[in-house]
Amino acid sequence: MTAPPTPDLLVLDRAAQDLLFRAARTANTFTDEPVTDAQVAAIHDLIRYGPTAYNGQPLRVLLLRSAAARARLLPYVSSGNRAKTASAPLVAVLAADVDFHERLPELYPPRPRAREWLADRAVRVEQARFNAALQIGYLVVGVRAAGLAAGPMAGFDAAGVTREYFPDGRHEALLLMIMGHPGPDAWEDRLPRLSTAEVVHTL
Repeated sequence: MTAPPTPDLLVLDRAAQDLLFRAARTANTFTDEPVTDAQVAAIHDLIRYGPTAYNGQPLRVLLLRSAAARARLLPYVSSGNRAKTASAPLVAVLAADVDFHERLPELYPPRPRAREWLADRAVRVEQARFNAALQIGYLVVGVRAAGLAAGPMAGFDAAGVTREYFPDGRHEALLLMIMGHPGPDAWEDRLPRLSTAEVVHTL
């Protein structure tokens, strides 16, 4: 007997699989339809259940809606990303809260001393960056679940953006994300993906 095709082994139905992964793309252009605060709240309410170390949840999201807020960002964005950043319905600065440990007594009550474990700033910053990056992955999928397209971008001056928007020293900008309803020329053809045999090995 041959093995069933992969979709038969997944609980999520085929349409949802396609929405979140197979048919989804990193969008470069969008329609003029806005991304509402209600949509953002619904996305966060979904993705906040993704796991992070110590349940620390260090990701912080700064939405740039006003023209003035967007104008402050553009000088820090690489030339190849500037036009789509300026025109996207919504731009988010995705940052790590490097003092996330202050909330651990509330977020991780089974370990009352968790905050003390992260007293060393260097250790804490590494944890904040790693787990916020993990949450950004959840965010991309959450945006897709809302029927929107996400365009995460690393092509920007992260240190400059951190100084511009987070002068308190508590947050570090990690990534920018543009999002909205994809336009007719939002993406190019799907690029190749590695096969299971190339990625997964068993001992």
